[in-house]
Amino acid sequence: MTATQLGSGRYSSTIEGPDGVATSVHELSTSDDAKVTGVLRVPRGATTVVTIMHPRQDVTHHPLVPYLLTMGYGVWTQGSRSPNNDLNLLHEQAIIDFAAGHVFLRDNGFGVYSLGHSGGGTLAAFYCQQAALPPDQRLATTPSGRPVPLADTAIPLPDGCIFLAPHPGQGALLQRLIDPSVVDESDPLSVDPDLDPFNPGNGFRPAPQSSSYDEAFITRYRAAQEDRVRRLDAQAREYVSDAQQANRAFKSGGDAVDRRRAIAPRVMTVFRTDADLRNVDLSLDPNDRPYGSLFGRRPDLTNYGLVGFGRLSTAEAWLSTWSALSTNATFIDCAPGVTVPTLLLEFTGDQASYPADITAMSAALAASDLTVQSAAGTHFGGPVTKGAATGTSLAAQRIESWLKAHT
Repeated sequence: MTATQLGSGRYSSTIEGPDGVATSVHELSTSDDAKVTGVLRVPRGATTVVTIMHPRQDVTHHPLVPYLLTMGYGVWTQGSRSPNNDLNLLHEQAIIDFAAGHVFLRDNGFGVYSLGHSGGGTLAAFYCQQAALPPDQRLATTPSGRPVPLADTAIPLPDGCIFLAPHPGQGALLQRLIDPSVVDESDPLSVDPDLDPFNPGNGFRPAPQSSSYDEAFITRYRAAQEDRVRRLDAQAREYVSDAQQANRAFKSGGDAVDRRRAIAPRVMTVFRTDADLRNVDLSLDPNDRPYGSLFGRRPDLTNYGLVGFGRLSTAEAWLSTWSALSTNATFIDCAPGVTVPTLLLEFTGDQASYPADITAMSAALAASDLTVQSAAGTHFGGPVTKGAATGTSLAAQRIESWLKAHT
C-alpha cells in the first residue's frame, strides 16, 4: 500500500511554461513592518501581471502559472506573513500583506489583475472591499480587537478580478464542515449519535454509495453546526479577554507574572472539521462532484484525522478567520465592495463551492462588468472524469479570453 503524503495530489498536473521568462524573488515590507515574499515571472514584453495569493497556502507553483505565462502575462505569486500556517492567520493582516504586493507591482509600472482561487477568492474580495473604502472607513481592528493600520496602508485596487472556484470564506466554509456531534471539545472521539453524520440511522451510507439525509436531520444538523461555532467563539473570546486583562495589568504594574499571563499561548484545538453532508450526499446542492471531500474519498475517516480546516489556531485567528459568526472575510459580505471588472468562474465538480454559492456570489458582486462562466473540473482543477481535460486547462481558456478582452 502506498503511503499518502500530506498535500499530495491537491493540484492537477500542468503544462510547461514558455522560454524567456525573467524570474525574480522579492522580499517586501508591509505598512506594519512585517515581511512577505513574492515571486515575479515576466515574459518578454509583458506589461500586465496577474497576481495569485492565498491567505494560508504557498501558491508559488499554482498550476495556472505556466498557462498565464504562455498567454503573455506576467505572474506574481505571493505569500502572506503566515504561509502554510493557520495558527495565527489574521485576515485583516493578510490584506496588508496583499497590498504590499500590489504597491510593488504598480511602482514597477505593471497593470494588475487579481486571480483568487478557492480561499484566495474571498481574500481578494475582502481586499477590494477595503481598498474601495475611504481610509477612515476601513476596519481599524480585527474581531478580537487587535489594531490594524488599514487606514494608513496604501491599498491600490486591481484593474480587474478573477474569482476561480471561490468558496464562501474560511469561516463560512468551516461552519459547513464542522461536525456538530462533538460533545466534548477535549475528546476527538466524543459523539452524539443523534447528530452523527456517519451514523446509518441518520441516513449515512458506506462509501462510495451516496448517503441520503432527510430534511429534518439536515435542519437539526446545520443548526447544531452553528451552535458549535458559537460555543467555540465564546471560548475564544474568553481567552482573548484573559490575555487583554493580563496585559493591562502588566502595563499598569509592570509585574512580569502578568506579562507571562498575557503572552502564554491559548491555542484552540478544534476536532472533526470534515463533515459537510454534501460530500457524502450527492443529492444536496447537486453538481458533477465526485463522492468525498477536499481531504479524501472517505470523509467518515478523514473527519477524525489530522488534516482539515481550522484544526489548530489562536483565539484571535479563530475569530478573524475560522468563525463564520465573527470573521470579516466572508465572500457574500465583501462582494458588494467589488466594483472592478470581474470574472466569476465555477468548477462544475466543485466539492467546496456549489451552484447555489455561485448564484449568490454573482448576485452580490457589484461589478457592472461581470462575467459568470463555468468549466468542467473539481475544486483544485482536476478532471471531472478520468481521462477528461483538467479543470485547470479549461479554466485557462476562459481566463485567457476574458483577459484578452480586458487588457
